[in-house]
Amino acid sequence: MKHRETIALKDWAESDKPREKMQAQGRQSVTDAELIAVLLGSGTSGKTALDLAREMLSEAKQDLHALARWDLPYYNRFHGMGPAKAMKIMAALELGLRRQHQPSQFPEQVVSSKQAAELLQSRLGDLPHEEFWIALLSQSNRLIKTCLIGRGGLAGTLADFRIIFKHALESMAPALILYHNHPSGNLKPSSADQALTKKAIEAGRVLDIRVLDHIIVAGSSFYSFADEGLIEP
Repeated sequence: MKHRETIALKDWAESDKPREKMQAQGRQSVTDAELIAVLLGSGTSGKTALDLAREMLSEAKQDLHALARWDLPYYNRFHGMGPAKAMKIMAALELGLRRQHQPSQFPEQVVSSKQAAELLQSRLGDLPHEEFWIALLSQSNRLIKTCLIGRGGLAGTLADFRIIFKHALESMAPALILYHNHPSGNLKPSSADQALTKKAIEAGRVLDIRVLDHIIVAGSSFYSFADEGLIEP
């Protein structure tokens, strides 16, 4: 069997070109690798942009969350992947993350732990360090805004209750949800997590601000204190 030579993107059939396919059939029609190839624009000697995209996705085990965790030096390990191309991929992934994180003009009503987790899952799931956030909700559980409270290292982060309730009071929010991530991937709450939650609930009662849940995020999974019966409805 004759080995097929790698050919330049410009020499492909129109139906095989990612850009042309995207234009003719819509952005939903192209694969993850083809979308990355569109961003790359060109490959290198003996390797098309699509070849390079497939190589990177293979290294990431087809997981875009893993790809989003790569830093610039990691991208530059691939032949034909210079800093400019790497920055395009990193920028596109960051925009996607921010789009997921940004509240819509008419925020959805949060009625389940899954909806609550989705508010910040994309922001927290891929981080290599811990961050602590809150989501402020209206009386009808509609999202007002999300706020970063603290950022830490691999071992943990500090949640300052003065900052948490300052945001809630300034926004006139009657309810809030606590969030933090576990970069280790272990969803089980620590004794410190449980103590922090209890203290937040007690402080909220004094200020008449309901703490509806505490969500721990690890990758694409989450743990809900409310679902586990650790927060009274």
